Amino acid sequence: MYVDSHCHLSFPALCDRIDEIRAAMATASVDRALCICTTLEEFPEVHALAMRYDNFWASVGVHPDNEGVREPSVADLVAMAGQPRVVAIGETGLDYYRLNGRSVSAMAWQRERFRVHIRGARASGLPLVIHTRAASQDTLAILREEDAQNSRGVFHCFTETQAVAREALDLGFYISFSGIITFKNAVDLRSVAQFVPLDRCLIETDSPYLAPMPHRGKTNDPSLVPLVAQQLASLKGCSVEAVATATTENFECLFQRVGQPEVGRQ
Repeated sequence: MYVDSHCHLSFPALCDRIDEIRAAMATASVDRALCICTTLEEFPEVHALAMRYDNFWASVGVHPDNEGVREPSVADLVAMAGQPRVVAIGETGLDYYRLNGRSVSAMAWQRERFRVHIRGARASGLPLVIHTRAASQDTLAILREEDAQNSRGVFHCFTETQAVAREALDLGFYISFSGIITFKNAVDLRSVAQFVPLDRCLIETDSPYLAPMPHRGKTNDPSLVPLVAQQLASLKGCSVEAVATATTENFECLFQRVGQPEVGRQ
C-alpha cells in the first residue's frame, strides 16, 4: 500500500536489522523501499539488498557531502546503473550547509560531481534523486544548464521554499516529503506540501534519520512512512488511502524499472 521512496538500509543503524525491519514494514503495509547509495564504495552493499529482497530496489551515486571517496565518472554510473534492480542515479546534488569555513566558490568540485550525475542519468535513462540543502539556486541553475528538464527525477526530503518547489515542478521533477512535515516547527514546509499537487508527491523516511512524530529522535525505518502519508493526507484534506495510492503510482511512474515483488524471491 505504501512505498518508502528513499531510505538507507545499508547504514550501520539498520543493516543488521533487515529481517526485523521487513516484518515491521509488512505489518505497516509498506510494500516496497528504494535503498539509496551515497558512495561508489557502498554500492555493492546497497545493490545486494535489492538483489536479495523482492521489494527492495537500489540507486547508484555519491552524496554531495562525501569527500575522500571514489569520484564517479559518467561511465561508472552508467555501468552500475545497468545492473539488475538499479532504478535511479543518486543521491546527488549540492549541499552548502556545512562549508566548514570554505566559500561557496570553493565547492566547484561538488558542482562538477553533480553535473557528472546528471550526465550519467541522461546516458542511462534513469531518473535523478536530488539532495539540495542551502544550495537551491545553484542546484536549479545546474539542472537547467545540463538540460535536465529532459530527464526525470525527484527532489528528496524537500525542505526548501514554495518558490523552489514551483521551479522544480516546472522542470518536471517530483517532490518527496519526509517525517519533517510532522515536526511542530515545520509550519512553512507544511504549506509547501499543501501547494505541491498530489500527483507530483512522493513520501519517504530518509531512514535512519528524521523519524516522524511521535518517534522524533529515534532511529527511523521504512515502517514509519505511513505517518508521513497521514500528515500529507491531513494537509491535502483527503484520505490516507488516497495519498498511499497516489504516491505509489507516482513512484512507479518515476522509477519505471520498478515492478511488483517477484514470486519465489525473499
